[in-house]
Amino acid sequence: MSDDPVADLLVRVARQDRAAFQAVYIDASAKLMGVCLRILGTRSEAEDAVQEVFTRVWLRAARFDPEKGRGMTWLIAIARNHCIDRLRTRTEAKGMHQDDDEEAVAAIADSTPGAESRLIAAGEAGRIADCFNRLEADRAAAIRGAYLQGLSYQDLADRHAVPLNTMRTWLRRGLMSLRECMDA
Repeated sequence: MSDDPVADLLVRVARQDRAAFQAVYIDASAKLMGVCLRILGTRSEAEDAVQEVFTRVWLRAARFDPEKGRGMTWLIAIARNHCIDRLRTRTEAKGMHQDDDEEAVAAIADSTPGAESRLIAAGEAGRIADCFNRLEADRAAAIRGAYLQGLSYQDLADRHAVPLNTMRTWLRRGLMSLRECMDA
C-alpha cells in the first residue's frame, strides 16, 4: 500500500472492485460534499452533484494515474469541474448571455479555505482529538486504522488480537461515542 490510500483504492475501482468503490465513497464523500456545497450553494443540489461525481468516478477510474497526482486531488477536480458544468447549465436555463455565464464561473471562489474556515477547521480538529482522547486507547486506534488508514475489519481484529465480531462492536460503539461527543 502506498502513502496515498485513495489512489490505491482508485486503482482497484478501475478494475471494477465494488468494495474499493465503497471505501472511496466513505473516505471522500464528506470532502466532496463540502466542495460541491461551496460551489453550488444549496445542499440538495450539492447532494445530487456528489452522486453524479461518484457515478463518474466508477465509470472513469481507469483514467486516474497515480503518477500524476494524489487520489483525493483527482476526485476534487472531478467534483469541481462537474459543479462548474452545473453552474453553466443553471445560467443557460435562466436565459443568461454567454458573458454572464463566464462571469458566474469566474466568480467562483478559489477552492482553498480562507482564514475563517481554517480557524473553524482547527477548532473542529481539536474537538475531534478531544473526543478521540475520551475513547479507550485500543478503540481509538481501531477507529483510526479503519477510517483513516483503510484497514479491513479482519486486519484490525488480527492487529488487536480480538475476534472479528468484537472488532465490529468496538468500531460501532466507538463511532457512536464519537458522534455523541461531537454532538455535545
